[in-house]
Amino acid sequence: MEYLIDEIYDDDEFVSIVSDIINNETVQKMKDFRQHCDTSCFDHCLVASYLCYKICKRLKLDYRSCSRAAMVHDLFLYDWRKKSPEHKGLHAFTHANTAYLNAIKLFDLNEKEKDIIVKHMWPVTLSLPRYKESFILTYVDKKCALLETLSYLQSNFINKKVFRYAYVFLTIVFFRLY
Repeated sequence: MEYLIDEIYDDDEFVSIVSDIINNETVQKMKDFRQHCDTSCFDHCLVASYLCYKICKRLKLDYRSCSRAAMVHDLFLYDWRKKSPEHKGLHAFTHANTAYLNAIKLFDLNEKEKDIIVKHMWPVTLSLPRYKESFILTYVDKKCALLETLSYLQSNFINKKVFRYAYVFLTIVFFRLY
């Protein structure tokens, strides 16, 4: 996902839409918290926001609201892997509401942006998204999580020598069988 970061900052229209959010002091604190494996919450939200922007723009949907909401959809500012006073309940079920409450303190959100943030964990949470843009972030968020996890696994396991040799060995065995 890191390859996208340079492309993101080169897209002037996208940056102009989310610049007040990405430059916000509180939002910048998202860099201090990991989301999936070794990806920060900030980077996860930035990539998700950009992908929402691109998809919604192509589909002629409200790309502005979707990209702005996606940039703060995980604005929870705690390490969800550790129990703490600000982390109550199961993270997957509660963090969307926490992100929403944090976001409305900082930004003037429209109704669509509110729905996008609160419902981005559907179907884990049962509340059905109201807008097409909400479904887009739901999809993009899951895709980003999967890609971040696979990237981490690849860099930490597959690239190690023993796993490379095992992969080559299994490939040779597989092709000899067929």
